Amino acid sequence: MAQAVVIGAGPAGLMAAEQLALSGHSVLVAEAKPSVARKFLMAGKSGLNLSKDEPFETLIQSYDEAADWLRPMLAEFDAQAVQDWARALGQELFTGSTGRVFPTVMKASPLLRAWLARLADRGVEIRTRWRWTGWEGEALVFDTPDGPQRLQPDATVLAMGGASWARLGSDGTWAPWLAAKGVQLAPFAPANAGLLVDWSDHMTAHFGAPIKGVALQAGTQRTRGEAVISARGLEGGGIYSICKPVREGAPLTIDLMPDLPVSEVAARLAKPRGKMSQSNHLRKALKLGPVRTALLMEFARPLPTAPNDVAALVKALPVRHAGLRPMDEAISTAGGITSAAVTDGLMLTALPGVFCAGEMLDWEATTGGYLLTACLATGRWAGRSAGDWLNR
Repeated sequence: MAQAVVIGAGPAGLMAAEQLALSGHSVLVAEAKPSVARKFLMAGKSGLNLSKDEPFETLIQSYDEAADWLRPMLAEFDAQAVQDWARALGQELFTGSTGRVFPTVMKASPLLRAWLARLADRGVEIRTRWRWTGWEGEALVFDTPDGPQRLQPDATVLAMGGASWARLGSDGTWAPWLAAKGVQLAPFAPANAGLLVDWSDHMTAHFGAPIKGVALQAGTQRTRGEAVISARGLEGGGIYSICKPVREGAPLTIDLMPDLPVSEVAARLAKPRGKMSQSNHLRKALKLGPVRTALLMEFARPLPTAPNDVAALVKALPVRHAGLRPMDEAISTAGGITSAAVTDGLMLTALPGVFCAGEMLDWEATTGGYLLTACLATGRWAGRSAGDWLNR
């Protein structure tokens, strides 16, 4: 029997398994799906963003309230360490203009294949279609193709993800089982999610169009990230980066001309327009283009006549929306196992010998490499801690 069982074969779970193997322990990884790392592979379809190449103190601030909690884990496995790890698996990398790090092949599958081969060489056993269904006494119980299986390892690492993209394996079904054991949990909430907008018919022509040259603001958070108009609302990195304050109720505004002060916008609109209609005068004076003009009309029609009032809308256009996309459609989730529920080594205080990693933990970060970096770092930390536990 394996001395350690890792439940969940995403990046956090595989990293934990590797650390346990390096500590000299036999490891079995149980994955509910027919294949491993499905969310990891899905992320790689649009270019696998491994990390963000930036100074550590800049990187750590991207984790907001969880920064102090994650600091030691990320300090030992930061953006540079992620790059070194990927290169050791034979992957050539490049850093984009924004500091995001990608494999040159822009795919996850070559990296995953190399990683799985190394894990196999180190004796890690992976069982797919092994769905964990909780505990029976002290034993872990799994539904498997060969019927129910019960394991009682000396250490367990839970790395089953949050509660988004259930079809890829992260369904959050583990939460009530841990709560019943006295583990403190924060409620799940969508993170890195699109915004639901009930567009009027005139916006149909702009579905799929990128929104460029704007700034988005919600609460105190402001970003120059881009967004895309979709049939259901707004998507993209700019929206994801202000997802948290929007989720918490902060109003969202768009600055359609972020490089100009409101006084300059008003001055341009105050120029005599002669016989031009207001819409033509607006088009020539501000040169917003079709997408930004459409947004202005969508959210501010009928426009006021005073230049100062129109300028105020251009600089802070209120976005009417119906909230974030459903949690299962979010890229990631906030909530999960709180820092108060685990030791410094990510072991559950209520369940000695059980460790947790990845998106099961209550932290969140925007897309841009931060999610994967923290999953790898916490998986490594939990695996090393579990190895130390077994050694003791």
